[in-house]
Amino acid sequence: MGVKTENKMAYEPVNKLIIQMSAPPLISMFFQYSYNLVDSMFVAGINEQALAAVSLAFPITTLMNALSVWIGVGVNVLIAGYLGQKNQQKANSAAALGVVISVVVGVLINFLSLFIINPYYSAFTQNKEIFEYGIAYMSVCVFMQIPNMVHIVIQKILQATGNMIAPMWFQIAGVVFNFVFDPLLIFGIGPFPKMGVVGAAVATVLGYVVSTIIALIQLFLTKQKVKPVFKNCLEPQMIKLIFSYGLPSFVMNALGAFTVNFANMFLVRYSDTAVAFFGAYFKVQQLIFMTVNGLIQGCLPIMRFNYRAKEYGRLKQANKSGTIIATVMMIVGMLLVLIFPKEILFLFSASEEMCAFGVPAMRIMSLGFVFSGFSAMIATYEQATDSIMPGVVVQLLRQGVLLVPVIWLLNSAVQMTGIWLAFPITEFVTFLVAVVFAKIKNH
Repeated sequence: MGVKTENKMAYEPVNKLIIQMSAPPLISMFFQYSYNLVDSMFVAGINEQALAAVSLAFPITTLMNALSVWIGVGVNVLIAGYLGQKNQQKANSAAALGVVISVVVGVLINFLSLFIINPYYSAFTQNKEIFEYGIAYMSVCVFMQIPNMVHIVIQKILQATGNMIAPMWFQIAGVVFNFVFDPLLIFGIGPFPKMGVVGAAVATVLGYVVSTIIALIQLFLTKQKVKPVFKNCLEPQMIKLIFSYGLPSFVMNALGAFTVNFANMFLVRYSDTAVAFFGAYFKVQQLIFMTVNGLIQGCLPIMRFNYRAKEYGRLKQANKSGTIIATVMMIVGMLLVLIFPKEILFLFSASEEMCAFGVPAMRIMSLGFVFSGFSAMIATYEQATDSIMPGVVVQLLRQGVLLVPVIWLLNSAVQMTGIWLAFPITEFVTFLVAVVFAKIKNH
């Protein structure tokens, strides 16, 4: 058999391969992160308190998604590496192990989330209406975790083999279901009951269930380049590698939840409207960032495969092209937010009060977008080449270690405007650190 029958990551032109591998997960990530955005758009039609409640839920659902991506990316990197080494047996075992871990961890996180939602909302709001909306929403929404984790792991398993189309379609199916049933269940259209914020949560959970059913059919009932083999799949070393390889992606996603919570600690002192605004803005920002993350997910298995196959020229070409594309995408996202902030806020039924400080805030925060694509690709390159810590450091700086003190200092100096300024300043400094990492790696 010729080489071309084995894996296209070994022979396709790199730029063409990036487009083939990145377009479907890019679309998938866009839809993945539109769940909460769509919920917020429709819930805003109830009132601003309902929007604030769903905005406060965003860090919890983001953390749940981050845990799913952690396992999924770890499995993805592991399988891509085994396929690069032409070790089919190990790849099959890794796929099986990923499914097992996704179910076990999904169940644990589901029940843990039920216990934390009450103290969580108590800590972030004294408004009884926001508290009641939030508890009603999250008491249902936590049940998304098991199907969410399973379908994301299957998505990453298929992507590791170069199959990017199937994951895109089962992602789209779930989001379309959510988009259609959100207004029907929230407002009680036609034969459907009027459920308010609970309806948004029910539509979200059922959307994930739809995606998971299709994903299971794809993995187990259609012909794929890996087939889960559960016999003797629970290898401790393999489990360790999954959690290790997926850690930078977890940090990248989980720190978004931390960022929102930390910013809300300051914003709640100004008004509930400020909290509602930041929740709405951050969903838009995450939609842009995670769409770029879809590009990164397409580049990661290419780089990992060629690194393991010792094709270093193709590895560096994938990194260079991916960085250029990611930077262009972030510039486009920045321009959209700079030019159309009011139109974006109107999607969330924004009041005049929200627009008054929200429009300049969005313009300030969007200035940091231009630097983040470059930083993210450097972290991905480090991840693909077995250098875990530099990627983790970049993400920690962006959304934690550096951002937290900058928000605190600037909020003390210039009040709420300082919170907005902290984001582009942090992105720029992180970009400089990422450049240093890149130069060290190249040397």
